[in-house]
Amino acid sequence: MNQPEALKILLEAVASGQIEPTTALEKLKHFSFEPVGEFAKIDHHRQLRTGFPEVIWGSGKTTEQIAAIIQAMRQKASVVMATRIEQDVAEQLQAEIDGLVYYPLARICALSTSETIVTHPGIISILTAGTADLPVAEEAAITAQLCGFKVKRLWDIGVAGIHRLLSHRQVIYEANVLIVVAGMEGALPSVVAGMADCPVIGVPTSIGYGTSFGGVAPLLTMLNSCATGIGVVNIDNGFGAAMLAGQILRTASKLSKN
Repeated sequence: MNQPEALKILLEAVASGQIEPTTALEKLKHFSFEPVGEFAKIDHHRQLRTGFPEVIWGSGKTTEQIAAIIQAMRQKASVVMATRIEQDVAEQLQAEIDGLVYYPLARICALSTSETIVTHPGIISILTAGTADLPVAEEAAITAQLCGFKVKRLWDIGVAGIHRLLSHRQVIYEANVLIVVAGMEGALPSVVAGMADCPVIGVPTSIGYGTSFGGVAPLLTMLNSCATGIGVVNIDNGFGAAMLAGQILRTASKLSKN
C-alpha cells in the first residue's frame, strides 16, 4: 500500500467515525516522508512530532543532493536549513535556489524569513570562552534564531580573564537557558553554572593545543564539572545545543499552560 492510499483509508475512517481525530493525528505523526531521488527520504512530519523540522546535514553531500533536498523541503517546512555548508558550496546553491541566505560564520544556508521573528518565549544566551569558538557558537545562535527563539550573544569571556565575565553578570541572570561554548580546558561552563539559576548547556570545541585532543579535554572537563545543572553536547555541536535549548524552553512553555 502506498502513502496516498493509506492516507485515504485513514481519512475515510475518521469521516465514518471508526477512528477519533486525536487517534488519527497520532498516526499522522509517523506517516509522511518523501523520497528525493535514490539518496534521501525527507521526514516532513518531524516538526509535528518533535516541534522542529528536519535539518539538512551538508557535509558529505554533493551540491546537487543538497539543492534537491532544499527544493523538496521548501514546499512544506516552516524553516529549511542546511548546516556545515562551506562558502564555495553556498555560492553554487545560491545560484540555483532563489531566496537562499548564507551565514558564513555559522556555515548555515537557510530559506526563511523568520530569523528576527520571535515565536517562542524565553531567552537563549550564548557565551564563548574565546573568539576562536565563534563558528560553533554562531551555528547555535543562527539555528535558534531561525527556529523562532530570542538569542543574546556574549563573546570572548573565558576564565583567563574572568573579570570580563563578571562584568556581564546581567546576561547570565536574564537568560532562561545558557549555551556556553569553550575549547582549551573547557572550564567556562562550570563557572557560569555556579552563577546561573537556569539550565546550562556546555559545548566543547576542538580549539586548543595538542593535549586538548581535538576537544576531548574540554568535553571531559564539562562532564566532570562540580557545578550542577550542566548538560553537555558533543564536540563542536552548536546545532545540537540550540535544539536542546529550544526543547527546554518549549517544554517549560507547555507546562506553564497546563
